[in-house]
Amino acid sequence: MQQNKNPFPISLHNTHVKLLAFDLLTLTPPISPNHSFTRNSISITRAETVGTITLRDHKPFKFLRFAIDDGTGCIPCILWLNHMTSPHLARRRSPQDLCLLADAAARSAEVVKFGNVARVRGRVTEYKGGVQITVTDVVSERDPNVEVLHWVECVNLARNCYNLVNVSSSSGSVVPKLN
Repeated sequence: MQQNKNPFPISLHNTHVKLLAFDLLTLTPPISPNHSFTRNSISITRAETVGTITLRDHKPFKFLRFAIDDGTGCIPCILWLNHMTSPHLARRRSPQDLCLLADAAARSAEVVKFGNVARVRGRVTEYKGGVQITVTDVVSERDPNVEVLHWVECVNLARNCYNLVNVSSSSGSVVPKLN
């Protein structure tokens, strides 16, 4: 097989990729701080998952650390709550932006309760050699079928999108990787 001649390689950069825990926790780590996690050579910077909150560690005005269990594993998550006290953020954001970010984080923190089923979105980051989601938003889910639907969507996307590699057939189209 030849390399894909497509000028637009497969990229999921800045897309919230729907992944199950077993997939998320086995992403290939970045080779340097300026690179992102990868799955089958496809860059992944953001993720979305659905599951039950099984751990909760809250440090007021600093962070909320929690885990979300989707039945295939537990994903560590961190929601930063230090927007108003962080010198790093103060240099990069306007005071109005910081207030909006702090309010959004506080609303998300209210949703994170032990035993709740929630949808989590955020950046895929590394902490102490492991993968975690640095949370941008959390939504409580009330539909009893949401976890099963998420599983079906993840399997479908893995088969039809995430398992594609940048290799082309003689017709020049991208072909799926067979596992």
